[in-house]
Amino acid sequence: MIPVILSGGSGTRLWPLSRVNHPKQFLSLCTENTLFQDTCARLAGKYFNSPIVICNDNSRFLVAESLREININDATIILEPIARNTAPAIAAAALVAMNDKKDPIMIVLPADHQIKDNEEFIKSILQAKKLAETGKIVTLGITPTEPHTGYGYIEAGEPINESSFVVKRFKEKPDKKSATAMISKGGHFWNGGMFVFKASVYLNELKKNMPNVLDSVKSSVQNSTKDLDFIRLCEKGFAKADNISIDYAVMERTNNAAVVKLDAEWCDVGSWASLWDISEKDACGNAIKGDVVLEDCKNNIIYSDGKLVSAIGVNDLTIVDTKDALLIADRRNGNIRKIVSKLNGLGRQETQESRIVYRPWGHYDTICRGVRDQVKRINVKPGAKLSDQMHHHRSEHWVVVKGTAKVKKGDEEFLLTENQSTYIPLGVTHSLINPGKIPLEIIEIQTGSYLCEDDIIRFDDKYGRK
Repeated sequence: MIPVILSGGSGTRLWPLSRVNHPKQFLSLCTENTLFQDTCARLAGKYFNSPIVICNDNSRFLVAESLREININDATIILEPIARNTAPAIAAAALVAMNDKKDPIMIVLPADHQIKDNEEFIKSILQAKKLAETGKIVTLGITPTEPHTGYGYIEAGEPINESSFVVKRFKEKPDKKSATAMISKGGHFWNGGMFVFKASVYLNELKKNMPNVLDSVKSSVQNSTKDLDFIRLCEKGFAKADNISIDYAVMERTNNAAVVKLDAEWCDVGSWASLWDISEKDACGNAIKGDVVLEDCKNNIIYSDGKLVSAIGVNDLTIVDTKDALLIADRRNGNIRKIVSKLNGLGRQETQESRIVYRPWGHYDTICRGVRDQVKRINVKPGAKLSDQMHHHRSEHWVVVKGTAKVKKGDEEFLLTENQSTYIPLGVTHSLINPGKIPLEIIEIQTGSYLCEDDIIRFDDKYGRK
């Protein structure tokens, strides 16, 4: 079986921790690993081949580095040139999976779910595999624990065996009354967006029900290019595909759907409220992470990314403090998407990138910013190299605080060690390499009339960036 990990989401409901360029699947929310890493590790072992990961261009190096950290070095990473929802993305994975003329069974999973009982999860996957081998398109149905209005529902029809059923119908996210009625009636499951099927079966269903999607994605895959370790889909073909989910494109149209019951302590970690539900709590029901001190507080979720957060006499709040943004919301009813939409309308960059920005060579933290100056702490991984580049509007001072830096400045090339520094004048071509065995940390002081990241002219880049 080939795991197909869908990793293109932005996770706006977990802002300000989740940002467009560092979405929630790359956050450590439930374990020491990220949600993405836990998903990939869950599908490693004797039953599974190397995974196919589908992500956008912004996330490609996050995906590659996340896989490297958990020793998965043979994944296929497909880059979506434009967001077109799950049906086209899965079609691209199916076509790539069939390149060697085989017809594998695919396990399609979102990258951002938590599953605590992995043994039970594998049992359900193996049950779904048996049905997929007969040509069924199988979805995993989560046994509901409450009349939740945030999920779609699957109504089971005739039983296939004790844990599998023919799908009678799919139902949209209900209101509270309808959800309660479905739970009381029984035979209904939450739709978690997890699927198991043969690649050919899925493509045949698309050909029958949504031929435009299949034709467009075929063109995109056929004209794809290899970019380092990534498969870059052709944008011209992919953009012609309908923007449609697998649920609407296939599952609600096919007569060949089955559902396998999943009881594995599943959570989609879709909001701060759902994270509170699954988190460990103190005696007063507070879920806390970071430097937090409370007095007379109940049922809050409080996250601190550095500074001390203290609260007195508050209940049922979400408080999230990051390096550049503070969120205070009603834990039960806070619609984070509304504030994110408002911030986007105001042109605020805090929805796009956090203060810590990840790059293929490491990361940097913008410590402070003025009108004509800003200061960054830059961390470069061993063996990594920043591109050969120059700037039209700024000069830079570099001070090494840890490790060794190999600096190229114009025609000069030299080493800097701790407490040594250099000055890069405006307009001078330069690059930076960490030749050592430990991370390199430098302080960069920028001065000039324009200090944004698009004032970078790259002449050579080992990571293929323009």
